[in-house]
Amino acid sequence: MEADAIIIGAGACGLMCAVQAGYLGKRVILLEKSDKPGAKILISGGGRCNYTNLFASDEQFISNNKHFLKSAFTQWTVEDTISFFETYGIQGKEKTLGQLFPDGKNAKDIVGVFTELCHDFGQQIICDAAVTDIEQTADGFSVSFDKGSKSRTLKAPKLVIATGGLPIPKMGATDFALRFARKHGLNIIETAPALVPLTITGKDEDWYAALSGNSVFCEVSNDQISFEENILFTHWGLSGPAILQISSYWRRGESINIDLLPRQSVVDLIEEERKHNGKLLLSTLLNRYYPKKFTDALGKFLPLEKQVAALTKVELETIQQTIHFFKVKPAGDKGYDKAEVMRGGIDTKELSSKTLECKSIPGLYFGGECVDVTGWLGGYNFQWAWANGYVIAQNI
Repeated sequence: MEADAIIIGAGACGLMCAVQAGYLGKRVILLEKSDKPGAKILISGGGRCNYTNLFASDEQFISNNKHFLKSAFTQWTVEDTISFFETYGIQGKEKTLGQLFPDGKNAKDIVGVFTELCHDFGQQIICDAAVTDIEQTADGFSVSFDKGSKSRTLKAPKLVIATGGLPIPKMGATDFALRFARKHGLNIIETAPALVPLTITGKDEDWYAALSGNSVFCEVSNDQISFEENILFTHWGLSGPAILQISSYWRRGESINIDLLPRQSVVDLIEEERKHNGKLLLSTLLNRYYPKKFTDALGKFLPLEKQVAALTKVELETIQQTIHFFKVKPAGDKGYDKAEVMRGGIDTKELSSKTLECKSIPGLYFGGECVDVTGWLGGYNFQWAWANGYVIAQNI
């Protein structure tokens, strides 16, 4: 046996698993398909890396079994993540909504913590390693892989598959974990892009495209959930934090509602203005809350050049509906190329929530994005990956 465990995938989960195994005196070998470890970490948050969220709990995750997360999050908490990185010189700085970024550092520093610790612990990271075959043996697993023109086989009693999901194929994302799971009869919860921009086509396409680059603070909702953050208009539809969040809960054919002025009533604002300055144009009032280009675009629906005192009851109703109940029916999404994460994955019923070991294949563990656990935007998915890596390391 070359090691105590072989880890396929040197992403967030795999790297944390290797380091935590090192603390316990266990030797692991990481096989990474890309030319460097932590490729997806390096591009996260525009290279700044939102590495956890102060409010992370099972409430911010989508899964067929949300209770599955509780054991991992009890074993490795947000406080554990913060303490871990602080130990190695990464101080957290909160941005918005509990999002924690490295203060004065970036994603390279996050990856650097892991690669340096792997070096210190003697954990081997083999990059450009394309796994070609996995065989279950009497005493563990045999993993064959190609590196350049050479083929090699490693053996270990435990195997960890932490190869991520389908988003961002150009970064090396593959369906490796899903294919392996299906081959061995494990159930897969239907997968789809999540935290992904939504597209608009048809008669309204040009209206959205003309607003490209404009950002507006909104409440975006559907029958399941709502999010208050910015939306961003693009030449192909809608993006921005609020749209990415709702996309994880959206299904093709459904509509979403956008409240363009959350926490306020546009009709109340108009009525208040009528008392003091009835000659004020509706456009002037709305310009207080929106970029002028966006206000102008609302002219397709609203009587912008009318004085607030002259607005009729029917017009007030139209304004109310347009501002607070702006309905959008996306045509689709931008797919895995633009998705932050994957929804769905290996059914949690196939795994032990306490160890993440596969129930039907002893010694095999799945962690990270390939499992049917999908977090919100804002560091939640990293917290899940770190917790997975820690839990698996305790059991390999």
